Amino acid sequence: MKNNIFFILIALLFFACNDITTSGEHEDSIPKKIENKFDEELANKLGADKYGMHKYVVAFLKRGPNRSQDSLEAAKLQRAHLDNINRLAEEGKLVLAGPFLDDGDLRGIYIFDVETIEEAEKLTASDPAIKAGSLIMELHPWYGSAAVMQIGEVHKRISKTDI
Repeated sequence: MKNNIFFILIALLFFACNDITTSGEHEDSIPKKIENKFDEELANKLGADKYGMHKYVVAFLKRGPNRSQDSLEAAKLQRAHLDNINRLAEEGKLVLAGPFLDDGDLRGIYIFDVETIEEAEKLTASDPAIKAGSLIMELHPWYGSAAVMQIGEVHKRISKTDI
């Protein structure tokens, strides 16, 4: 009985697969190279490889050891931090930045358009919140879509005010 059920399942699987491959539409269901959609100029502009991907460095901003500023000093430090973010974005080095919305030790994220951790370390050293010890950075190389490079351009078109 077990053998019969096994052979019935194999037969059903065979016929199901055979139906897929003889239906005439099987070629559309098989993954293949994307045709007529590739934009070589855009891929080159974004530094995309053949997979549409790009190398970045991701920075996780964490709560630093020095967070004892009064509210006025903390506000000034936050303004300087945001100004630094804007400067790095304008220079094309920072392609994504944002805070996490909970109150944990992980405060935010940056994605830098740089090749190495060392380059990202130099950029993070320019952050007044890092200098003050209010934040620390954890850096990791990351491989993601080259389309991330367009976030800043799109953001400018959808934001009514600056930070």
